[in-house]
Amino acid sequence: MVMVCAIVDFDAAPRLTFVPPAANMVAAEIGPPPGALMSSPHAVLGAIRHDWTLPEVEALFALPLIDLLLHAQHVHRSHHEPNTVQMSTLLSIKTGACPEDCAYCPQSVRYETGVQRDALMEIGAVRECAERAKAAGATRFCMGAAYRSPKDRELQIIAAMVREVRSLGLESCATLGMLTPDQARTLKDAGLDYYNHNLDTSAEFYREIISTRTYQDRLDTLEAVRAAGLKVCCGGILGMGETPADRAKLLCTLANLPEHPESVPINQLVPVPGTPLAERAPPDSFEFIKAIAVARLLMPRAHVRLSAGREAMSDEMQALCFMAGANSIFYGEKLLTTGNPDVERDRRLFERLGLRAEAVPTDEQAPRRGAAHPSHAETTA
Repeated sequence: MVMVCAIVDFDAAPRLTFVPPAANMVAAEIGPPPGALMSSPHAVLGAIRHDWTLPEVEALFALPLIDLLLHAQHVHRSHHEPNTVQMSTLLSIKTGACPEDCAYCPQSVRYETGVQRDALMEIGAVRECAERAKAAGATRFCMGAAYRSPKDRELQIIAAMVREVRSLGLESCATLGMLTPDQARTLKDAGLDYYNHNLDTSAEFYREIISTRTYQDRLDTLEAVRAAGLKVCCGGILGMGETPADRAKLLCTLANLPEHPESVPINQLVPVPGTPLAERAPPDSFEFIKAIAVARLLMPRAHVRLSAGREAMSDEMQALCFMAGANSIFYGEKLLTTGNPDVERDRRLFERLGLRAEAVPTDEQAPRRGAAHPSHAETTA
C-alpha cells in the first residue's frame, strides 16, 4: 500500500502541499486560511505524532471541507484497507440506575427518561445475543453496563461473558465505567480485546456536562486499561453545546495520549427527553464531518467510528463521513438505550457505496494497516 503524505510548510507563504508517491505525478498545492499557525515549520499529515498543538488542530478544522476530505482520504488509505468498515454490535447488559449525572445520558438515576432499569443479564442470554450479532455480520461484540464502577463480584460475571463472546470467534469490547488496575487485568485475563471509556469533550467544557466524575478520573482509567494490555476505545460527543475550540481540544487530547486509541468513536448527541440536553440542536453536518476528518489525520492508525446519532443522519451525510475516514460503525437496532439504523438499511447503504465489512483480524494480520506503518495493535458507547 502506497504511503501518501501532506506537508504543511509555513516558513514562507502558507501552503499545504501533497508529496506524490511517483515522480510523474503533479503535486496539488492547497493554501490554508490566512493566519493559520503551526507550531512546527513542517507538519506531516499521516505521520504518527503525540505532540500536536491546538493551533495545528484548529488549522486543520479551518481548511476548506473538500481539501480536508482529500487529505483525510489519502491518509486513511495509507493505513487502512479502502472501502472496508469494521462492524460492531453493542448490547446493554445492565441498564439504568447509574448514579452519575452525565447530562446526555438517559440511564442516569437523576433524570426521568422512561428508561427501564434492568439488572445484569444472564451469561447465556448474552451469548445468544452475540450469536445473533455474528449471524447478522458483526465482527465485534461490545457490552455496556450503566455503572460508575463495577463491583468485583459483577466483574467476575462480566469476565465470564467475555469468554463466551470470544469462544464464538468475535472480538470483544466492554464499557463499564471506571476501572482499577486490578479490574482491568481481570478483563484482560478473561480475553477482552477492547475497553471503551470516552473523554466526551474538552477538559474545559467537561464540567458543564458532568460533575460526579473528573476528567482525570477518565484519564486514570485509560491508563489502567492500557497498562493491562487492553486496546483502548476512546472518543467524544458532538452537539452538547461545546464550541469549535472544545472539539479541537478534545481531538488534540486524544492524539497526544501516550498511545493513540485503537478505536475513536465520534458520537453525535442523541437528545433524550428528560435529560438536561434534551433541547440541544444537532451540530452542523459539515462540522461533524470535519471532526471525523481531523480525527483521521491526527490518529491515522485508529479505527474512527461513526457512532451514536447515526439514525438521524442521511445516507449522504454518512457517505461523506466514510470519505472523511470513518471506518467503523455500530451495527444493529439499538445503541444502548437509543436508536441505531437497522441492519437492512446499513446493508443497502453499503451496497450503494461499494463498502464491505472488515474481517476479524488475526494475529498475523495485526500489522497490515499500511506496510510502512505497522499498527501497534482499536468504541462507544
